[in-house]
Amino acid sequence: MLTMPTIHLTIKGRVQGVFYRATAKEVADEIGLKGWIKNTDNDDVEATVTGNDEQLKKFIDWCWQGPQRAKVEDVLTEIVEDEMFDDFKVIRRQ
Repeated sequence: MLTMPTIHLTIKGRVQGVFYRATAKEVADEIGLKGWIKNTDNDDVEATVTGNDEQLKKFIDWCWQGPQRAKVEDVLTEIVEDEMFDDFKVIRRQ
């Protein structure tokens, strides 16, 4: 079974309350990424995604832009241990 690279992203700026997670899910589904995205307690957005290098580059590029009302200040990326996901989920706080 071929494993795909997995990256963890932390997106900083005005990224909560601007449909960042919902739009990211649409983008991830469109380019075929799997993983998850969620808000953090310190007003960032965090995601872990798996895909091929081209898919990951497209997603990272989109993360720098975000949806129209977002103001992205930084996107921190880190390669993490490969992980398998069934789909791309928006994780909502309990």
